[in-house]
Amino acid sequence: MSAATPPTAELHVHVEGTLEPEMVFALARRNGIALPDSSVEELRARYRFRDLQSFLDVYYANMVVLRTAEDFRDLAAAYLDRCAERGVRHAEIFFDPQAHLSRGVPMEAVIGGLGAALDDSEVSASLILCFLRDEPAESAAEALRLAEPFLDRVVGVGLDSAEVGHPPSKFAEVFRRAHELGLRAVAHAGEEGPPDYVREALDVLGVQRIDHGIRALEDPELVARLRRERIPLTVCPLSNVRLGAFPELAAHTLPRLLAEDLLVTVNSDDPAYFGGYVDDNYAAVRRELGLGTEQLRELAANSFRAAFLDEPRRAGFLAEVEAWQR
Repeated sequence: MSAATPPTAELHVHVEGTLEPEMVFALARRNGIALPDSSVEELRARYRFRDLQSFLDVYYANMVVLRTAEDFRDLAAAYLDRCAERGVRHAEIFFDPQAHLSRGVPMEAVIGGLGAALDDSEVSASLILCFLRDEPAESAAEALRLAEPFLDRVVGVGLDSAEVGHPPSKFAEVFRRAHELGLRAVAHAGEEGPPDYVREALDVLGVQRIDHGIRALEDPELVARLRRERIPLTVCPLSNVRLGAFPELAAHTLPRLLAEDLLVTVNSDDPAYFGGYVDDNYAAVRRELGLGTEQLRELAANSFRAAFLDEPRRAGFLAEVEAWQR
């Protein structure tokens, strides 16, 4: 672990977004899949995105190499190995089962493979099953139904993929069912979508965290509510720049989010595509936004405050943060 990065939790990372180009080719060879790109370099050259949709087009195309429980285990294990090296003490990992079910991959292979990697890792970790918001709500409900036998491996549900035109309220019923099953709830909102999507995610879906949430600053009443209710925001600085939310990192509103006393955290989102893992995000906000040691400590402490942890483990992690660079 770099001394420049505090011990942290990562609360906003898509396991499919940790699929590095080298692993894309390795899994393609294992599974006998022909790829449109002839080399790692050619594939990586396509990682220049105009917006969220241009990224998703490449993201979903690469998923074709994920076929077996072994593939999912290897994918998650590679991410968790990086966590162990880079100061991530706890990870709550998103996965997108609909993207795999639609290709004929059974839910058992997806959750079984991911769960095997978690069992073998020294890093504390759990899984969050995400619904694709640009798919019908009925598809989300079916994914949750198929996951029910495996929910001992899943801590919560989330909502991701293309945001604009797909308000959180579209998924009210499936989130109601998730709450009945005792699952926690989070949702992407306020990345490309408006502040009202953040409000809907809270009021209609009953989420406990907002993923991204950067556009909440456009609505002072919403900001006041987020501060008052201590709703965590899982912000992804490098991702926001790569997808065009900000022209450069120096323009990011993370310092303002902190100044508003919001419970904001730093995360990597899809690190294989956006130029860095969570320690790279910490280093970037220190360098480009001028955040000091105490602000980094606060971001790291917020990550454990926002995590779905029992209180003894939370207290232990917070003690590690407090001791960092003292």
